[in-house]
Amino acid sequence: MVRSYYEGRIFQEVPVPQATTPTTTTTTTRVSRDIGHYVNDALRDRYFAACDALYALGAPARSETDVETSFGTTHVYRYGPADPAAESRTPVVLIHGSGGCSAQWYPNTRALSAERPVYALDTPGDPGRSVHREPMWQPERAAQWLDEALDALGLDKVHLVGSSYGGWLVINQVHRRPGRLASVTALDPGGLEKVGLRFFVWIFASLFATYAPKAWRPRLAKWLEQPVIVVPELRTMIQAGVRAFRIRRPAPLPLSDGELGSIRTPFYLIMGRRSLLVHPQRQLERVPRVIPGARAEIVAATGHGPQIDHPDLVNARMLAFMDDIDSRDA
Repeated sequence: MVRSYYEGRIFQEVPVPQATTPTTTTTTTRVSRDIGHYVNDALRDRYFAACDALYALGAPARSETDVETSFGTTHVYRYGPADPAAESRTPVVLIHGSGGCSAQWYPNTRALSAERPVYALDTPGDPGRSVHREPMWQPERAAQWLDEALDALGLDKVHLVGSSYGGWLVINQVHRRPGRLASVTALDPGGLEKVGLRFFVWIFASLFATYAPKAWRPRLAKWLEQPVIVVPELRTMIQAGVRAFRIRRPAPLPLSDGELGSIRTPFYLIMGRRSLLVHPQRQLERVPRVIPGARAEIVAATGHGPQIDHPDLVNARMLAFMDDIDSRDA
């Protein structure tokens, strides 16, 4: 059983599913409120078309597959590596942020998959091609989902990378179920601080700015540190996702110093200097202090999306970190 407590809300205890094979779900009010869903098929299909246009900006996927977990079907994109000799290297697994799908990794898939196998997962409960059937916003359930997905893919050891809400998912994973993880990279992640009002204001301001006249968008993008506004394919996908999908989960609470201090897996934190999700200077001091051996750095001239605003820099640093970890195990 998992006692759930998020943003001051106490929910009833809910059993953690034990089986990884699909089962018939009994529909209840509690479950239905916690299941993300599309508004209708037409809006879903428009969203998928917008996603495909964004995927086209990155590396072409080698394959797509669906894997079953206790929480639904997870859609997975497989990339690279370009060099067949790199096929045996420890793969990278990418977990996107809230309100989007794996298309968000378009600035990163080409560089990462040039050197390693890459798997990008659509998180159930967010707009994407996964099918959400059971609640999984509770920390233990979230960790169980990801562990089951990795197991279904036959991945025993991975470099796990997450952005924003996906950053909370990977931090939660390394705290609760680190067995499959060679390393974790958290990109301006949730899970370090309580999500504050300033972040939600920025999200809504950014969304409204996507509808601004074209001539205003570059200035708004610079002011808000928001690349969504000036990348047409990204802007279209976000707008379509807001119309098409309803997310049904609360914002997660951050991990305590004690919880973070239990982490022994190599950990790399990258934040934007003007992030509104975390206080970068605070976490630059805190994370290496509480997580043994952790690395942390701040990327200038960006806010919440360092891997989008500065992909060459962030890709290179992530790969160098993974290479260093692999060399220790050689």
